[in-house]
Amino acid sequence: MHLDLDAFFAAVEQRDKPSLRGRPVVVGGTTGRGVVATASYEARVFGVRSAMRTVEARARCPHAAFLSGRFDAYRESSRVVMARLREVSPLVEPLSLDEAFVDLAAGTTAVDVATVRALAEEVRADITRLTGGLVASVGIASSKLMAKIASEIDKPDGLHVVEPGTEVDVLAPMSVTAIPGVGPATTERLRRLGLRTVGDLQQADVTELTSVLGTAHGTSLHALARGVDHRAVVSEREAKSVSVEDTFETDLTDPAVLAGIVDRMAARVGDRLTRAGLSGRTVTLKIRHHDFQTHTRSSTLAGPTDDRRVLARTARRMLAEIDVSGGLRLVGVGVSGLADWVQDDLFAELDDAEEAAAAALADEPAVVEEDHGPRRWSPGADVLHADHGPGWVWGSGLGRVTVRFETRDTGPGPVRTFSVDDPDLQPRPVLSPAETEP
Repeated sequence: MHLDLDAFFAAVEQRDKPSLRGRPVVVGGTTGRGVVATASYEARVFGVRSAMRTVEARARCPHAAFLSGRFDAYRESSRVVMARLREVSPLVEPLSLDEAFVDLAAGTTAVDVATVRALAEEVRADITRLTGGLVASVGIASSKLMAKIASEIDKPDGLHVVEPGTEVDVLAPMSVTAIPGVGPATTERLRRLGLRTVGDLQQADVTELTSVLGTAHGTSLHALARGVDHRAVVSEREAKSVSVEDTFETDLTDPAVLAGIVDRMAARVGDRLTRAGLSGRTVTLKIRHHDFQTHTRSSTLAGPTDDRRVLARTARRMLAEIDVSGGLRLVGVGVSGLADWVQDDLFAELDDAEEAAAAALADEPAVVEEDHGPRRWSPGADVLHADHGPGWVWGSGLGRVTVRFETRDTGPGPVRTFSVDDPDLQPRPVLSPAETEP
């Protein structure tokens, strides 16, 4: 089973902010260097997509709510979902906060089609109930490849089962881009061979494919086109490293966009290290080119750190040495050489402008105390006012912060504006989906 929470970050924001339900919502960096992490389905209608630069997203959908993100809220909802999946089977392989494979054969439920379909419907209903309204799309099949493809067929909020023996027929009418590893460059090469659908690939001569795409890629593509995928579901193991990576919907060639993504990933890695009380010495940048070639570069620091700025600076430096003109389909940032202590950063601090932009991309806490100046409030952050109660930051600037006072349980609420230094306004901790608002 492959389970994918639909438009996850945006869906969490819409769940917790009643005034945004049914409206376009874009989560990601909100500055000029920002990158879209997730767009709600209402925003996707206007062409907004993940990995798009925020400035372009604003041009396409200026009436959307642009929020910097609340990773504590996303992690809490993800924890609830993964816990439910582990009740189904001990073999759960999380791919990200919102996506996982489950080996149903390792569980206690029979794996006939009727039984697994009923199980999936039960799991989807439980997830919606346990998370307070999030929905998931599920695909069930005999392999990881087919399960993931199946989960895309009836998105959003869908369930599709590919019965064993029907894989070739299900794949045949699909575009070649449905197969992992087929980006724009590979698609063009296949087009020149007259291969536009997966069915065309199924009929192609493997020798011809390998002569054009290389032995490894051509052979793999030929097997995947016929639904052959022997990868096992691998459950979580003790971490020897901490990393974040993402595969993009389209190959990215813009160095500024890629640098912004690396910044955000480094921040998330640093946050995970901090929460675990760990640090690391070796920073690794992972990239996958348009032709599916995957490479890593590593840089070892003078001492272990969990400082997101140091991690971002190191990863960006490695990225700058790479030719991205052909397009990257995947980028990842990781830290290894873990230790349970941190050496203070001895390098110069980022300048104020760069640090502010990096903070916006990196989903800084709701409020940042500055040495010289007022507090900064991130759009979308949870807050609590002594007189008006709980709410969230609608926006801030010119020494003012605007708050909408509502929660997931109250319905749309009023909007009020305060000084950014109002002592009655404070950050509010994230509640679990099962908790009620004050």
